[in-house]
Amino acid sequence: MYKNLILLGSTGSIGTQSLDVVRKYGINVVALSAHKNVKLLEEQIKEFKPEYICITDIETANNFEEKAKELGVELFKGSEGTQKLAQLDGYNDIVVLNAIVGIAGLKATLAAIESGKDVALANKESLVTGGKLVMEAVKRNNVKLLPVDSEHSAIFQCLQDKNSAPSLKKILLTASGGPFFGYTTQQLAEVTKEQALKHPNWSMGSKITIDSATLMNKGLELIEAVWLFDVEPKDIQIVVHRQSIIHSMVEYSDNSVIAQLGTPDMRIPIQYSLTYPQRMESNAAGLDFFAVKDFTFAPADDDTFLCLKAAKEAIAKGGLYPCAVNGANERAVELFLNDKISFLDIGKAVYGVLERFDFKDEYTIEDVFNADKMAREYVDSIFNI
Repeated sequence: MYKNLILLGSTGSIGTQSLDVVRKYGINVVALSAHKNVKLLEEQIKEFKPEYICITDIETANNFEEKAKELGVELFKGSEGTQKLAQLDGYNDIVVLNAIVGIAGLKATLAAIESGKDVALANKESLVTGGKLVMEAVKRNNVKLLPVDSEHSAIFQCLQDKNSAPSLKKILLTASGGPFFGYTTQQLAEVTKEQALKHPNWSMGSKITIDSATLMNKGLELIEAVWLFDVEPKDIQIVVHRQSIIHSMVEYSDNSVIAQLGTPDMRIPIQYSLTYPQRMESNAAGLDFFAVKDFTFAPADDDTFLCLKAAKEAIAKGGLYPCAVNGANERAVELFLNDKISFLDIGKAVYGVLERFDFKDEYTIEDVFNADKMAREYVDSIFNI
């Protein structure tokens, strides 16, 4: 189990649940970062007593300077501050848990890896937007990249048998289907923001909840799985499992299927990423099989849910296409949450960006952020914003 933790995105859903695990096992919190929620951040500072913090919203950070001095913590500011936190040295048995939302987490992931630290990755966009760069850095620095997403943690756990892993035939990536499973395009045209924010099984932040409703989250997870497990997109099958009890499965060459099951509680995969390879007692509820009424499975409808279709086509094209669809999605979701566009407009924007640009296979970190910027500008242009 790691003794020291740098937690990026501490006030979000994953961040707060990570601190539940930290609280249980007494892991030392070296640093915390947040965007604007300084009320919760202050509470976390008082309880976990980190030496360093970062606030990424500059105005909020400036206003918190005096309070940081009172609390006895060193304050870093902006996205550059999260990179500085990720590079902190002088600690043994340390892991960086990146729970930042969106492409904003990419540079921090790379900074942590390049400084020789293991990374518990909840920021799937690091791999979606810069997968080649991240995985090359992991190999170059000989560090661990531990998945935090429940599905990728499940796959990771199913592949722990080192003798069987080379005979992997297929990954079965499960999806809840979100709140609009079975809806037609006509029905989706009428859905509201309030409906989209009501996930049937998981408690998550607003952005990822909308991504779950559009199935974009599953598309991003497919792209992430390609990089994490070094497989081809065709070797991943998305299976809608409404109960969210089977978190994902793997099929081996002898057609045996191994699944990882548990209650839909993110503290389970978070804890495994922090205690790996050990398994320890958890505060999450156990799974009562006698209370489970059904296990159902269905294909994902990527004709109706264009975000998923776009993600599949993006990873098949390779290069910066996954980055472009991610950037378009981040901007479109922001507009939807601000009541600027409709639910179906998100899919139209994300799918549309695939045909708007030509990207090369090789890219740098600068290319990643240029592609992201172009995608966001494309979304604004089609909605006249």
